[in-house]
Amino acid sequence: MHRLTSDVDFFARSAVQVAADLIGADFTVSGVGGTIVETEAYLPDDAASHSFAGTTARNRAMFGPPAHAYIYLSYGLHWCLNFVCLPGSAVLIRAIEPRWGIDTMRARRGVREERLLCSGPGRVGQALAISRELDGLPLGEDPFRLTLPSTKPPLAAGIRVGITKAVEQPWRFGLAGSSFVSRKF
Repeated sequence: MHRLTSDVDFFARSAVQVAADLIGADFTVSGVGGTIVETEAYLPDDAASHSFAGTTARNRAMFGPPAHAYIYLSYGLHWCLNFVCLPGSAVLIRAIEPRWGIDTMRARRGVREERLLCSGPGRVGQALAISRELDGLPLGEDPFRLTLPSTKPPLAAGIRVGITKAVEQPWRFGLAGSSFVSRKF
């Protein structure tokens, strides 16, 4: 594995490619996190993307530079974490296999079972203490740490979940066989 400190080139590509390549990467926020096991890609011309209708105060980070965080509040309840790719595109982090700071995650989530700590974007947000204050911050700087895998893990791919538009796009990726994904492939 190598540490990704400010590799804008990795993120300055199609979010679909980045979403697949993030599977198996280790990610932490202030030392709490684990291995990314599920992602979804969103593109500018994608009706399900927050960027589809253009720039707003909420999605401004999506139109900023690659390799930055895009954070949004889902249904007024859950902060969700995305990695910005090309302008107007991002990768939603849907699930992480917990590895570091598990007791901290349990306290934040009020859940004991490891599999349920980060299996879904809202759970990821709560377990990693994602908040609006992280929106627009560079992924190569504190509090973030992202380490890409040195070899490609086995991937599963399928349609995105939890959306009502452009549902047919096969832009959801996961670690094949992982029990930590939010939904089976």
